[in-house]
Amino acid sequence: MFSNTTVWITGASSGIGEAFAKKIVTDGASLILSARNEAELNRVKGECQALAPDAKILVLPMDVTDEASMPAKVEAAKNFTGRIDYLFNNAGISQRSLAVDTTMDTYRKLFEVDVFGQIALTKLVLPIMINQGSGHMMVTASVAGKIGVPYRTGYCAAKHAMMGFFDALRAEVAGNNIKVTTITPGFIQTNISKNALKGDGTEFGRTDTNIATGMPVDTCIDVILAKMKKGEPEILVAQGKEAQAVWLKRFFPKALFKAVVNMGKPT
Repeated sequence: MFSNTTVWITGASSGIGEAFAKKIVTDGASLILSARNEAELNRVKGECQALAPDAKILVLPMDVTDEASMPAKVEAAKNFTGRIDYLFNNAGISQRSLAVDTTMDTYRKLFEVDVFGQIALTKLVLPIMINQGSGHMMVTASVAGKIGVPYRTGYCAAKHAMMGFFDALRAEVAGNNIKVTTITPGFIQTNISKNALKGDGTEFGRTDTNIATGMPVDTCIDVILAKMKKGEPEILVAQGKEAQAVWLKRFFPKALFKAVVNMGKPT
């Protein structure tokens, strides 16, 4: 699926982005790795190169909230191989705070990273894919983009926004031979809670129980790739209560609204 393609991954310095890069590099993909932490990107590049010594890999540090820098980053990405076949919008930040304790600046930061940064980059890459006559947009949304839970008001709002944007984009680009895949993970064993924002905008700083006991990140990637190969436009990567919650929201929303009252509290 990825042989002889160029795949640009944001949020590539850890978690789902890192694991995805390591999985597809052995499939013959050329990689563009982006995140803010250049040292960690170079580490990921080295580990990918060890898996596939002949792979072409570009480290392209980028802050998705710095919209002014994006055109130059996109130009560098395009010039790497002359194409961008996949854009995996995977950068993101979560939240661990009640609405009453969360500042508007914190809400704005969540939206700048999780929504506006993804949209801005997508809009710059989209004309390249249209001119190529093909492409594939991917975005890490979340089960939080399907249901709302306590301590995640900003995160849920942002992820709901991303589901809406990319669902609408899928319809718009269907005639341009461009695919759009929304990925909705549940609790995955990554640094997402450690890096999450508290109400005052500082880092939560620890891994909560839901994440620590969640799905291993390599298993998450295996699910994503298996469902991509089947052509599924929306990929649920969840188990247990998270998967049940999505089902309840569709068929028994009142029951879900009662159930989530006691969900989400960081422990």
